[in-house]
Amino acid sequence: MADIKFEIKETVGVLSESAKGWTKELNLVSWNDKDSKFDIREWSPEHDKMGKGVTLSNEELKKLKEILNNIDL
Repeated sequence: MADIKFEIKETVGVLSESAKGWTKELNLVSWNDKDSKFDIREWSPEHDKMGKGVTLSNEELKKLKEILNNIDL
């Protein structure tokens, strides 16, 4: 399997942290030298390992924000 190149351009926020130090984060990430997208996934403390996640375009993030704003918690 080919290596995946990534660069975290901006950490928007940390959503949670596990007992082992992994953090679930919302970041702006460039994957394989492409334009940055918003990304939600778990990262190891050194950010050298990652879990599965979801990558969102600006439009998808705006739509998600609208949906979340309409949830009554």
